[in-house]
Amino acid sequence: MLRFMPVGDSMTIGSAGEHTWRYRLWRHLCATYGGPCTLVGPRETLYDKAADAPTSYAYAEPDFPRAHLAGWGEGWLHMAPLIGDAVRASRADVLLVSLGLIDLGFYTNAEQTAENVRRFVAEARAANPRIRMVVLPVIPNIRAQADASFAAQVTLFNELLAKAVADLDEPRSPILPASPPPSYDIHVDTYDGTHPNASGEHKVAEAFADAMYQGWGLGQPYAAGTS
Repeated sequence: MLRFMPVGDSMTIGSAGEHTWRYRLWRHLCATYGGPCTLVGPRETLYDKAADAPTSYAYAEPDFPRAHLAGWGEGWLHMAPLIGDAVRASRADVLLVSLGLIDLGFYTNAEQTAENVRRFVAEARAANPRIRMVVLPVIPNIRAQADASFAAQVTLFNELLAKAVADLDEPRSPILPASPPPSYDIHVDTYDGTHPNASGEHKVAEAFADAMYQGWGLGQPYAAGTS
């Protein structure tokens, strides 16, 4: 059984009524992986905007492994102290990580955020020395489009993230960089300039799926399993 743990912020946890990119990727893996697999993690709810809390189970399609480690308003800063215990408890094999926007927006600058990336990797490996990771950079968002200084921080962080991935990659615990599809458009693929709508969910799932196929030969290109 191959165990994938989605790790992320509001774009990964999703909110009430959504499918989430986790569901889209799960459907793709079911169609293309060719072996037993599941999603794991210590949480399984969506964020309820009315309650301002992660208490909703109102998935658009609830019949999938909903487990994850994601939180509305959480970033590398918050996940680094949690990832070790989460990996141990779930026996995760592959981490699918999409973090950074919240850190840069509210908590840490690009350099500090990159240090938390390295802490996260160290904690995950302490829990499972053979853990594999796929890491998505901060993807296009409305704040970066409207705020030049924030956009500069996003660009710098993504450069530092790429360097950290290259520095920390090792054969027994590989780290893959994922690339957002070139067609990702905040005016088409999000409902508010940041959070993915249905087409955005597919494109985030595609980023992870294609990275794993190209880097590890796992599954197939995303179009082969899109649903």
